[in-house]
Amino acid sequence: MSTDICVLGMGYIGLPTAAMFAANGFRVHGVDVNPEVVATVGRGDIHIEEPGLKTLVRGAVTSGMLTISDQPVQAELFIIAVPTPLTADKRADMEAVDAATRSLLPWLKRGNTVVLESTSPPGTCRKRIQPALEAAGWVPGETIYLAYCPERVLPGRILSELITNDRVVGGVTPECARSAARWYGKLVEGEIFLTDATTAELVKLAENTYRDVNIALANELAAVCERCGANFWEVQRLANRHPRVNIHRAGPGVGGHCISVDPWFLVEMFPDHTPLIRAARNVNDGAPARVVSAVPADVETVTLLGLAFKGNVDDCRESPALTIASLLEASGRQVRIFDPLVKRPPVPTAGTLEAAVQGSDLLLLTT
Repeated sequence: MSTDICVLGMGYIGLPTAAMFAANGFRVHGVDVNPEVVATVGRGDIHIEEPGLKTLVRGAVTSGMLTISDQPVQAELFIIAVPTPLTADKRADMEAVDAATRSLLPWLKRGNTVVLESTSPPGTCRKRIQPALEAAGWVPGETIYLAYCPERVLPGRILSELITNDRVVGGVTPECARSAARWYGKLVEGEIFLTDATTAELVKLAENTYRDVNIALANELAAVCERCGANFWEVQRLANRHPRVNIHRAGPGVGGHCISVDPWFLVEMFPDHTPLIRAARNVNDGAPARVVSAVPADVETVTLLGLAFKGNVDDCRESPALTIASLLEASGRQVRIFDPLVKRPPVPTAGTLEAAVQGSDLLLLTT
């Protein structure tokens, strides 16, 4: 039985995307380099927490509509949904995208569509993936189709938003965009907007940078409120009664793989044109240290309630709670952590809420 879609990367985006296509009648093959992920999904289970995903994956695997291995197979549509993390010096690490591109080259045939969904610096499709395809003898827009289509889903609502959200599809040629849009149109109920690949890449970065800058404003306002004795939440509530004001919520920092990472892609490429974006990143990256500085000196044991970067998810990537825990431990405090939703914590956690709070001097709500 031939495969319709091959999804490279079975993480927070790739696995739900593969499962949704499979549930809608497409034969899907997933690819992941992690043998534990391959084994887990292969038996119809999941390695990430997302409402409804386990049932969807189990049904797709049981029916034979979703298969998985560590290698691509021939397909009509290839979706690259691999991580693009930051390096230690705040640069985009594109090795997974490069590796995924190399791995699919032997499996391509005339008329295939290749779509990058991974959040990437502007120009990735044209300057990284297109040259690799051309070196292999393909002509994007003629013998093969290359496009960028960023995911825009919210953890906790991924399955519904994969269907209902509008999508932006950017091709390296207009025909590339149309080819990719035809595939997404078979799944997406939201409106699909066509553009060029670089514009689509920038759209995703602009969306998350907008949120990061506005969160930085809220965090600075919260600091001002503390200095002058005002209640930030009251200031926010009343200011947002203005019809053209929407002050975001302040917090202990910004986490997740998107908002805390994507703005740095712009700073890396355009350092002379992004002072505001860099300043916002520094404000939000500095928020955990401000939280720790507010802990009284006589506090010896601190309990963090929440490890994930936001509520009702298990995703700990770039979570401010991890930084807060590290800074507290560096200051000589004993730290306990409790998050009932995080089943595979990257640091030791308490097994129960009671164990986490018993004998603690201070509770910090960090999710």
